[in-house]
Amino acid sequence: MTNNNYIHHISKELLQLMPIAAFEGEVIVVDKPEMVAEAVAYLRTQRVVGVDTEARPSFARGVHYPTALVQIASHERCYLFRLTHVGMPEELAAFFADPAICKVGLAFRDDINGLRRRRDFTPANCIDVQSMVEQYGVFDLGLQKIFAICFGRKISKTQQLTNWENSHLTPEQARYASTDAWATLLIYEDLLAHQPLPNEEVIALKRAEKERQIEHQQEVQDQRLREQGIEPPPHMTLIEREAHQAAKRREARKRKRLRQSARKKKNNT
Repeated sequence: MTNNNYIHHISKELLQLMPIAAFEGEVIVVDKPEMVAEAVAYLRTQRVVGVDTEARPSFARGVHYPTALVQIASHERCYLFRLTHVGMPEELAAFFADPAICKVGLAFRDDINGLRRRRDFTPANCIDVQSMVEQYGVFDLGLQKIFAICFGRKISKTQQLTNWENSHLTPEQARYASTDAWATLLIYEDLLAHQPLPNEEVIALKRAEKERQIEHQQEVQDQRLREQGIEPPPHMTLIEREAHQAAKRREARKRKRLRQSARKKKNNT
């Protein structure tokens, strides 16, 4: 294994300057039931695959649409299963339940739950790279930023708001969907090629990242106050902020005990 040399956070400004990466392998759209068996047979020859899913975007609070597409990629080939056309086939459900094949995704629980709503199965050997990156000192959790941290390239999100229930997918939409699944596979393999950090180092880095976030928030708030002609108050350090919050929690617990004591006395009279 090589030493861990990941950066911990990447800015939007730096991300925009990076070259674009895209899946360049074969993309096969599975939109007929008779295509399913051959696709799954190929996927069963792989040791590990990258997975992503897509659903019709919702612009109303509380409205969610069923999973319309599941993308499963190897290095050379990506299958796009159009679930609005073929449903959730039994062969595909069995593939996700097979412990012999590693399935890798990002925010994978949501993807798996979406698939299980179409046909229930017991998932096996399904790994979420979001649960891994912290141990490597990476604190950005979005696919685009994690990929950029690992490879110095960005993946496009221009097709993100596609209606994946449309009757046909454009070549651009198919390439976008394939790239997301392929990207999770590459990230997983790259993480495995690096040494995870010791826990104490991860804890120290998380604390430093929290301080960075607080400092950024304070800078934004200070700027807003100055625009209103108000001089910002002095900043608290993270230690001072934590001590202040701990004191507030102790005071809240004390008030709760006093209220409980008062109620108990009242009930006994």
